[in-house]
Amino acid sequence: MHGAFLLLLGSSFARFLGRDQGEARTAWVAGLFAGFALLYALGHLLAPPPRAGTPPTARHLVWLASVSAVWVALLALAPSATWCAMPLLFAGLYALPPRIAVPLAAVLTALVVVSEVRASQGRLNPNMVVAPIAVAAVATAVFVHLQRQGARQRALIDDLVRTRRDLAATERRAGVLAERQRLSAEIHDTLAQGLSSQGMLLQAAQRVWATDPETARTHVREAAAVTARSLAEARRFVHDLAPADLAGQSLPAALAALAERESGPGLTVGFRLDGELPGPLPERTEAALLRIAQGALANVREHAAATRAALTLTCLDEQISLDVADNGRGFEPAPTALPPPTARPAADPGRARGHGLPAMRIRARQSGGTLTVESAPGEGTVVTAAIPLAPKEAAV
Repeated sequence: MHGAFLLLLGSSFARFLGRDQGEARTAWVAGLFAGFALLYALGHLLAPPPRAGTPPTARHLVWLASVSAVWVALLALAPSATWCAMPLLFAGLYALPPRIAVPLAAVLTALVVVSEVRASQGRLNPNMVVAPIAVAAVATAVFVHLQRQGARQRALIDDLVRTRRDLAATERRAGVLAERQRLSAEIHDTLAQGLSSQGMLLQAAQRVWATDPETARTHVREAAAVTARSLAEARRFVHDLAPADLAGQSLPAALAALAERESGPGLTVGFRLDGELPGPLPERTEAALLRIAQGALANVREHAAATRAALTLTCLDEQISLDVADNGRGFEPAPTALPPPTARPAADPGRARGHGLPAMRIRARQSGGTLTVESAPGEGTVVTAAIPLAPKEAAV
């Protein structure tokens, strides 16, 4: 636009010198041309146009009025300055709203037509009237259309930015809730179960302390072992929240150690591996299956009154599954909707002991798998967790 202005101004001045050289007003018109150019240049330095989509500043409006007034005066003295109206037309269309810019374009076009007619000699050429109007109309229509398109695009971009910001906030909230759920499940499967086992062992030791000191001491030693394991879990939990039993050993070895550890007076736990592992499993899958096994055995120990339990890890081509079966009293499973993995656990203390199965379901789902419970009164219980070897992304 600046280059077009300088080119039109230079050609207008050259045409003026070629036609009006020697007239008395030549010096004044030449000075007015120079002042017009200087005012145009200073205006873009001291009163720059507004950014797209923002209203013009008062300084820019003053400049636009001033440069237009100088051009009108120059046009009255030198009709050669007619086509300098084009940069002024675009400056007005860019800075002003359409309801003001379009009438301004009409006024500038009318002045151009009047100047062309006044400067014509001989028979009037119709193009002197039609051409400025046609050029101004097309330029104004294109410019207004581009402005409206730009406004729509800016509104769309603003909506996209707001949507992205809202989505990021939602994802952050979902991540916080998921992490809270995960931490709740970790604490339930480690510290809470360890404390429950310690309490049961110490209560058993207290009951037989006077009548069977050796058994009482055995219970105390077992409670101390549980305390040591809980402490190791707590330290590992703080370090990286991974199961301590998986440190330095495979999942089958960790499940076998868990079965041996949970076996004791009144409950025998066995472990069996069907098939071969296809290779190293994802840490998240191993941790989920081990935690599910711990939670299921905790339920067996506390609620099932079982004498035997079995852990079975089955490796297939497309999935790995874990079955935890017992011969306890069983129960009638109630159909429950699976809570989303970001759901917060219930805060009701009276429901704290019922957090095991929901936590196991959430663990399986977060790893892309499923958890099913089969049970009937008097017929024992089988808890099955199946996780794909190429797990789907957990739904959130």
